[in-house]
Amino acid sequence: MSAKEEAATSQLLSLLESRYAIRVLWALKDGRAQTFRLLQDSVGGITPNTLNTRIKELREAGLVSHGKSGYLLTSSGTDLLKRLADIPTFALKWASSQAKKAV
Repeated sequence: MSAKEEAATSQLLSLLESRYAIRVLWALKDGRAQTFRLLQDSVGGITPNTLNTRIKELREAGLVSHGKSGYLLTSSGTDLLKRLADIPTFALKWASSQAKKAV
């Protein structure tokens, strides 16, 4: 991996590791606009202040936009989630292996 790729990856991971960032993106994955309140309910357990902060960061990063109907993923946000689409499959395999270790 080049230094430029490492820097870009580090920057993206830093954004995504912020509390609730991925959950906010995931809540918008169906492509339907969500109001602030609906998004807060979709994410679950997030305070209004934290949601405001995450939305601001994700908008500045070009992953989320706000239209007249509410918050939506941008094309970059949609592209990112497509690239992360294998996570649920991996998560099931991983959880199964963890359960086997616990027995």
